Amino acid sequence: MIGSTLGLYFGRRILMAILSIFGIAFAIVFMFDFLDMIRATVDRPSFRWGIAFQASFFRIPTFSEQVLPFATLFGAMTAFLALSRKLELVVARAAGISVWQFTAPALAVAAGLGLFATLVYNPFAAAMKERSDRMVSELAGPEKKTMLDTAQAVWLRQDGEDGESIIRAGRAVDRGLHLTDVDIYAFDKVGKFRERIEAESADYDDGQWRLSKARVHASGHDPQVFDVYRLSTRLKREQVGESLAQPDTLSFWALPSFIETARNAGLPAYQFELQYQLLLARPLLLVAMVAIAATVSLRVFRFGNIGRMILGGVAAGFVLYVVGEVARGLGGAGMVPPALAAWSPAVVASSMGFTILLYLEDG
Repeated sequence: MIGSTLGLYFGRRILMAILSIFGIAFAIVFMFDFLDMIRATVDRPSFRWGIAFQASFFRIPTFSEQVLPFATLFGAMTAFLALSRKLELVVARAAGISVWQFTAPALAVAAGLGLFATLVYNPFAAAMKERSDRMVSELAGPEKKTMLDTAQAVWLRQDGEDGESIIRAGRAVDRGLHLTDVDIYAFDKVGKFRERIEAESADYDDGQWRLSKARVHASGHDPQVFDVYRLSTRLKREQVGESLAQPDTLSFWALPSFIETARNAGLPAYQFELQYQLLLARPLLLVAMVAIAATVSLRVFRFGNIGRMILGGVAAGFVLYVVGEVARGLGGAGMVPPALAAWSPAVVASSMGFTILLYLEDG
């Protein structure tokens, strides 16, 4: 067995390399996002340099979550390469330490980092993203065409004079004040289902939503069609855009209750279920990245081709990214179960990594 001192040393080297790559990526993403933020808002009367800086900085944690798996891959490759070039891996192998023993600390670091990213970093990133959205709204000013327009389905959970309701819209523009392709599930004050409303569009109008071409399915009654139908809301005009729920604005801890509420209302919540499963699968995904890094690094240890290692790592990262994006698209659209879409890339990558490691060790 590998000693605790050596294991801690290997683990610390891996962790520092991953955090270094992650920090560099964080800085690069922030720089480009900040420049894009300035380009989009500098000509607005409400523009402020300090607010633009903070708005960009506060949403980088959410963007950087997508970078973490690749930072883990290239950080682990960098650490293994450094250990190999300093002959530390040579000494370890000569001392009878197997591949599994010197990769175990790296795998433990990846699993721990994945748990931290899911349980701690994600809630922090979601809170910062929500804060950033409020600042972007402030930068955008009162103009109708704003940076909060979205082509993605959005969700809004609100309270009104008659009770709570959940709104799902195919598209939101004008900071959420105009919604299209609207589905609403309304409940009474004690939480009992009251009615379902389908509407072509919904416009916020000072304490109420004005629904156009609405079809109302009230419990125990035949459907009724209205040219205009009104639904009360306690949201203020400036609160509407802030209340729009998207997967990256809900933390790991908030997602289960949101998904359950949507299910109880009969609304599809595929994207939110997918986000939750992706967060659960993150530790395994990071472990898979370290296993892949170990496979390409071990080949360098045996055959001494650094260029092949770099190319192999880039190819593995690119393939995994493409597979992950395809799976996310299918899962988010409900074409495959969200759990399968979220877990399959991590399971396949880890299985391949460990299989290749076993082959190289025995070979």
